[in-house]
Amino acid sequence: MPVEEFVAGWISGAVGLVLGHPFDTIKVRLQTQNTYQGIVDCILKTYRHESVLGFFKGMSFPIASVALVNSVLFGVYSNTLLALTATSHQERRAQPPSYTNIFIAGCTGGLLQAYCLAPFDLIKVRLQNQTEPRMQIGSSEPRYRGPVHCAASILREEGPQGLFRGSWALVLRDTPTLGMYFVTYEGLCRQYTPEGQNPSKWGGVGVQQRLGWGLRAGEMLCYRLTPP
Repeated sequence: MPVEEFVAGWISGAVGLVLGHPFDTIKVRLQTQNTYQGIVDCILKTYRHESVLGFFKGMSFPIASVALVNSVLFGVYSNTLLALTATSHQERRAQPPSYTNIFIAGCTGGLLQAYCLAPFDLIKVRLQNQTEPRMQIGSSEPRYRGPVHCAASILREEGPQGLFRGSWALVLRDTPTLGMYFVTYEGLCRQYTPEGQNPSKWGGVGVQQRLGWGLRAGEMLCYRLTPP
């Protein structure tokens, strides 16, 4: 993967996380806590008690890890396709791989990505579930002071395996859904690319962004397995 594509992927992923994280925080709290009457009530209580910063709790680790996670996913996917088809990336443009091989490669990438993602996702969820306001005199001190302290506390109290709590739910979610993700993406690219031309990278990005919403399907199960 060229350096510029790696950097561009990290920046675009980070921007997407910043824009979507407040909604993810509301979603996590609604899924794991029963103190809110709905979306609007959760938004108002979060803003009233924690200010705008409350919507961005747990965001630093996902931003730091997005490049690693995406590199693992697409790197494993590409190398698995190489092993299955014995063709390079350039050769696959002339001889597209079968959908079966694409699905297997996508599932393999999803499996390994899930294990890389699990510790970051666990820390994010635990920080998002903290409703104590930051740096406010007279308020109760939150259990975790930040992502590093959260990771250190989990390691000390639960051991290394504690960082992977709920990882099997992530595997069950990401393995088949990422297989279908790549199959659908490749199918749409082939469908809408004129014969004799290569699929548009920019068009492919748009397809990927729309398909990405499907990866949230099993997320509630992951949060149910992750204690606050």
